[in-house]
Amino acid sequence: MIVITAPTGNIGRRLLPLLLESAPAHGERLRVIVRDPARLADPVRERVEVITGSHGDPAVVDRAFDGADAVFWLVPPDASRTPDDAYRRFSLPAARALGVHGVGHVVGVSALGRGTPVAGRAGLVTASLAVDDLFAETGVAHRALANPSFFENLLEEADSIRERGCFTDVLDADRKAPLVAVADIAAVAAGLLLDRSWTGTGSVPVLGPRDLSPNDLARIMTERLGRPVRYERQTFDDLRTTLAGHGLDKEFVDGIVEMKRAKDHGLDAGVTRTPETATPTTFEHWVTQTLRPAVLS
Repeated sequence: MIVITAPTGNIGRRLLPLLLESAPAHGERLRVIVRDPARLADPVRERVEVITGSHGDPAVVDRAFDGADAVFWLVPPDASRTPDDAYRRFSLPAARALGVHGVGHVVGVSALGRGTPVAGRAGLVTASLAVDDLFAETGVAHRALANPSFFENLLEEADSIRERGCFTDVLDADRKAPLVAVADIAAVAAGLLLDRSWTGTGSVPVLGPRDLSPNDLARIMTERLGRPVRYERQTFDDLRTTLAGHGLDKEFVDGIVEMKRAKDHGLDAGVTRTPETATPTTFEHWVTQTLRPAVLS
């Protein structure tokens, strides 16, 4: 039995089809925790066991982990709470339930940065790493998917790219860093969940095929979208003002700004890419398949 949290999110909705395709051959059953079962397609609901509710709820995880062998754990960021509340405290009921029900393996979505000089002051990333530590302390076999920023973050810039020909961030325009497609994260997670021969605790970097700078992204988008796209660097103060204007919790805003500042100081540069940590989806392919339709719609 594999339990999947956040099955309708960016990663979960790509992970679930992979597991539905492969789980029967592995003798695995699937159980999902979802707030709104209506967001699952009818054919999916027919093939999985559904636990309705939040996976931050002790009663929900107690039901969901009963009889489970493995769990895919993803904390949905909650901008109405402090980073510690949104990540570690949200995960506390699950950590307790793992031991109660004897769950053997957990694959969690986490972030790059552990071991770097800025890991302890990286805002939301620091909070995410604390969840990894929480699960590791339970004694369960645990793998943290150590991810950089996602290609999909640029979908939030689709309107600006369409209307103004630009996207914004706070990183140095020439700072190269790993980036990854969420589909590749889902594929790595599926492999770990289906082949649980691994033991102990550790991280699994998921680094994409190559490092890219904001200027590289602008060049590739220009080529693939057939229109000029430029990068505009935003100040950290402007970022803070923009986020605060959306009504986010002040400490959560601080967490985002601290994370972005840490990324601009090398947070994601602590792992060397190898054939084992590289993933296949190129930014060029992603722009053509995903961003282009969003921009040109």
